[in-house]
Amino acid sequence: MKKLFKLILNTIPRPLLIRLSYVVRPILAFFLKGNTFTDPIDGKSFKTFLPYGYGNQRNNVLSPSTLSLERHRLLWLYLNKETTFFSAEKSVLHFAPEQCFLKRFRSLKNLKYTTTDLLSPIADVKADICDLPFEDNSYDVILCNHVLEHIPDDTKAMQELYRVMKPGGYGIFQIPQELDRAFTFEDNSITDRDERAKIFGQYDHVRVYGRDYFDKLRSIGFKVEEVDYTATLSDEDIEKYCLAKGEIIPVVYK
Repeated sequence: MKKLFKLILNTIPRPLLIRLSYVVRPILAFFLKGNTFTDPIDGKSFKTFLPYGYGNQRNNVLSPSTLSLERHRLLWLYLNKETTFFSAEKSVLHFAPEQCFLKRFRSLKNLKYTTTDLLSPIADVKADICDLPFEDNSYDVILCNHVLEHIPDDTKAMQELYRVMKPGGYGIFQIPQELDRAFTFEDNSITDRDERAKIFGQYDHVRVYGRDYFDKLRSIGFKVEEVDYTATLSDEDIEKYCLAKGEIIPVVYK
């Protein structure tokens, strides 16, 4: 199964994958019902989660029901327990909206919710993150997760995120990050898909972020909190929800 999932991820274009997943998801959820692991986003439990990864496959990480990964489930728990995201009136800008969140966030009556992406078939506004069509100081909350590693000029993208965030607003900008790496590595001369997957972890990534990612956000003007939310959870819950222990949530403020 791992080889099959890897082949699918690396050969089918992402917009088509998104459309196909709506058909496949309920079938997977039905056959994998169980009591071992739980997706906190919808509360459903399964005997196993699915493998996932463009390069090295991670076992037991993809929820059959919502198609959430470790980072999505961690973000859901954080937003639900540590913020007023689900209750306070907020204007929200969500980049590259994930299926596990889209309908749930859109149904929240307290949110003025806008999604954007350059290619996603499920985004409201087609836009380049480096040249956004939004007014200055427009949004209370910005979610931009696992996007910046795809962007050649991530400095410009961060500047745009800062520009459209309201003073007093906050954002969560998760990225794939090697926490034992002090400095981010990028090499624009690497264009081969297989070589990118080998070095950057995915064929369409352009860098590997290190711990200096947080300081780069600070240099743009953001106040940054490096939140290790798994440190507040029990080992039992980390295993039950299939989370990545020690993963940092970058919470930024303007």
